[in-house]
Amino acid sequence: MNKKAIVLYLHVHQPYRIRHYTVFDSAVYHNYFDASYESDTSNERILKKVAEKSYLPTNAKLLELLNNHQEFKLSLSITGTVLEQLEMWAPEALESFKALASSGRVEIVGETYHHSLAFFYSKAEFARQVDMHKQKIYDIFGQTPAVFRNTELAYNNELAKWADDNGYKGILAEGWDPILGWRSPNYVYSPINTNNLKLLMKNYKLSDDIAFRFANHDWTEYPLTADKFSHWLSEDQDATNFNLFMDYETFGEHQWSESGIFDFLDHLPKEWLKTEGHCFNTVSEVIDNFTPVDQIDTPYTVTWADTERDLSAWLGNPMQASTITDLYSLESQIIETNDWSLIEDWRRLQTSDHFYYMCTKWFNDGDIHAYFSPYKSPYEAYMNFANAFRDIRYRLMEKGVNL
Repeated sequence: MNKKAIVLYLHVHQPYRIRHYTVFDSAVYHNYFDASYESDTSNERILKKVAEKSYLPTNAKLLELLNNHQEFKLSLSITGTVLEQLEMWAPEALESFKALASSGRVEIVGETYHHSLAFFYSKAEFARQVDMHKQKIYDIFGQTPAVFRNTELAYNNELAKWADDNGYKGILAEGWDPILGWRSPNYVYSPINTNNLKLLMKNYKLSDDIAFRFANHDWTEYPLTADKFSHWLSEDQDATNFNLFMDYETFGEHQWSESGIFDFLDHLPKEWLKTEGHCFNTVSEVIDNFTPVDQIDTPYTVTWADTERDLSAWLGNPMQASTITDLYSLESQIIETNDWSLIEDWRRLQTSDHFYYMCTKWFNDGDIHAYFSPYKSPYEAYMNFANAFRDIRYRLMEKGVNL
């Protein structure tokens, strides 16, 4: 019987949200991210809430599954910004992530430290953030990432070439229909114009059944049970790997405990593994275990966000496009200051969430953006960012930089 692997990959991230930062704060106070604990933008309060609702119970359940099922494995990515916040405000949650990694069956995937879109604006800054992240992952978890995922699964041929040139064995991307064409995401592929790199593409339909539709009582497949889900996967006779990629916060935060999401997670390994030939693989294992069935050409950027699956969630309106361009235009002057505090603030402003909050889309996509945003409107998000950026420029000019 052919092997069939579930490849469960979960992404952990929290940004440093910009506080209510006014034009009157600019050039006076340089603390863009330190909101009061009661504020909607309090990073400490939000981090502690998510840790309590999602990270701690999810990690406890995953550790239990790892202990109870020797065949159970998973992969995760975790940004530098959330690691810093866990170190400061939820060390017990960080220890629970470390316990998962120490099992030997949880693989950490590489990415940018600051969850930025730097690849599309500065290859040098992108490389610096990837190296920072690699060092942080080694320092905390003792792993060196062998597989890469870019921020928001933003992917194209150029990124694949970079990953191949930089020694990664695999890269993750969205299994978007216009790119796949008639092909299925349930196989290992290779990107065109690469020598050693393999490509794993998210099965967004199966992933979104868990991440978005699980608690929807109007969904025709509600309720979703582990045995039903395993049966769906079993029906694909020729598939080799089912790439289930989603946010970590799916468990407990986006899908509340009351929805039954933890029961689903608890039963999934038992239901899947009771059939001969079924297994779980980390991203490296599935890359090692299966031969690519075809090459994939991705000439334009694809992401895992919104109905367009492009960069419009972050760059789709003039507010977004101008602020991110202006931010990266300061790169050389910022780096040359050797002022770590200034450089770090500039990098925290690169985090893609800030531009996501400025999105002005309507309908379902707009609702999702509003759900994740701590601001009352995209324009409020823009004003806080613009005022912080103005202060960054002021700090540069204080150092004698001519702008």
